[in-house]
Amino acid sequence: MYNKYKIFIVEDDPSLAAMLKKNIEAWDHEVYNVKDLRKVTEEFQEQQPHLVIMDIMLPFYNGYHWCEEIRRISNVPIIFLTSASDNMNIVMAMQTGGDDLIAKPVDPSVLMAKIHAILRRVYALNKNAPILEHAGVSLYFGDLTAVYGGKRAELTKNEFIILQTLMEHKGKIVSRDTLMIKLWQEDRYVEENTLTVNVTRLRKKLAEIGAGDIIKTKVGSGYIIEEQ
Repeated sequence: MYNKYKIFIVEDDPSLAAMLKKNIEAWDHEVYNVKDLRKVTEEFQEQQPHLVIMDIMLPFYNGYHWCEEIRRISNVPIIFLTSASDNMNIVMAMQTGGDDLIAKPVDPSVLMAKIHAILRRVYALNKNAPILEHAGVSLYFGDLTAVYGGKRAELTKNEFIILQTLMEHKGKIVSRDTLMIKLWQEDRYVEENTLTVNVTRLRKKLAEIGAGDIIKTKVGSGYIIEEQ
């Protein structure tokens, strides 16, 4: 029913963070809990999530601060968590760039309803929204294109699936067998030589927009898009 998205949680209460993670993962979304609350922006850039859940009351800097920092580099939707849902908090949440606010204690059904409503509005209903972003490359499902530095490369379905799979597993080696199985699952049978041709053409198209070195070959193992 729902597409799979990455949710980025900024929460200092371990029990609440665990509860949020459990409920969101039950809907088959990927969840990342911030590890260092002094480096929220850095971890955000590494993870490239589709949505952020941000507690307002945090150590070091509050959620409003981190929301403003994220807004300098991204328009990703942000949902605030607060123990005081008074008008002032609502106004502050919206003024600093938040998209919604949930009062504690968090009701899991309300949480998921709000998450899915925002994801549908921002992504599912917007075919021009990127489904994946990494190392400056944005991948768009609506028109099967990759964008880097303002330049756009039109991809075939096979090329798109290969790049999508590598970006979804960034930092990990993806074997040739895995890529071929992925293509088979999409009813696009390919032989090993055909896979090589597709990867070569994909690299050429990425090189034409300035991102030719994003895909690395690991001899005897497969391919990798490395973490930044």
